[in-house]
Amino acid sequence: MSLTGERAIRYIIAIFLIVSLNFTIPRAMPGDPLTNLLGEDVSLTDSSVQELRVSMGLDKPWSQQYLDYWQGILKLDLGYSFHLHSPVSDQIFGRMKWTLLLAGPPLVLGAILGTLLGARAGWRSSSCGQKMQTALFLAIYCTPPYFLSLIALYLFSFKLALFPLKGFYGAGSAMDIAHHLFLPITVMTLFSLSRNYMIMRGSVLQEKSSLYAAFARAKGLYDEEILFRHVFKNALLPIITLMALDFGFILSGALFIEIVFSMNGMGSLIYDALLSRDYPVLQGSFLIITIMVVSANLLADLLYSRLDPRVRWR
Repeated sequence: MSLTGERAIRYIIAIFLIVSLNFTIPRAMPGDPLTNLLGEDVSLTDSSVQELRVSMGLDKPWSQQYLDYWQGILKLDLGYSFHLHSPVSDQIFGRMKWTLLLAGPPLVLGAILGTLLGARAGWRSSSCGQKMQTALFLAIYCTPPYFLSLIALYLFSFKLALFPLKGFYGAGSAMDIAHHLFLPITVMTLFSLSRNYMIMRGSVLQEKSSLYAAFARAKGLYDEEILFRHVFKNALLPIITLMALDFGFILSGALFIEIVFSMNGMGSLIYDALLSRDYPVLQGSFLIITIMVVSANLLADLLYSRLDPRVRWR
């Protein structure tokens, strides 16, 4: 079987398993969607409760709900929200733009700055300044993004009053949106930068001791020439894979950061859906995130085979 066929089968199996988990996990949580929707103080007759369950599709066995779920996906229908009383696709795509606006710049800036700074740190690992810089980024790398968000919110918003304590709830001016997004984007950029920095530093440390680097040095090339003309390209290969994984981490980290900064994106949508046991919203949100992460991994797979001839030859 060709390499392309193997990849296609692998990704199809992954999507099938993840979609099945998206269906199972929300229903495995304790609590009843109907109770969360009506409230504990509301009393209805058994016939009224049964009628509501039928209208929401909760009276069917899990096997039938699972088949209906796949049928809806194939028809590009993500369902209707129990709690928000609107199509799930409208809710998701209305919130997704703010999450992508929050997660996009950190992914790009973190990749560029992390690879450049990490390459220099690995090439000059014995420098005292590089050791201090590595210790700083290692501390950031080991700290959860939501904890960094809480620290930044406390220092720069609560103590210094430089940024808003809460996120925006509508489309304001460009300066207003930038003012609200600056602090969470900075936190996420630092986290993404530290991950790429540590990986790139370790990769350069490994590559600079190889024979081709010693041969380039013997030809009389300068340090910067050896690093960026020979070592950098080979050391960059793990970063390609990391960026695909980073996309998933950045996106999941953005959901937590949105909750910390009270932003009206996918994070608050999923959080509210968890509290209300809104199955269609949870399933639709996780499905969209799954497709985005799998697509990022597929793109990284293709780029990796283009950059590394050994993968193509295999």
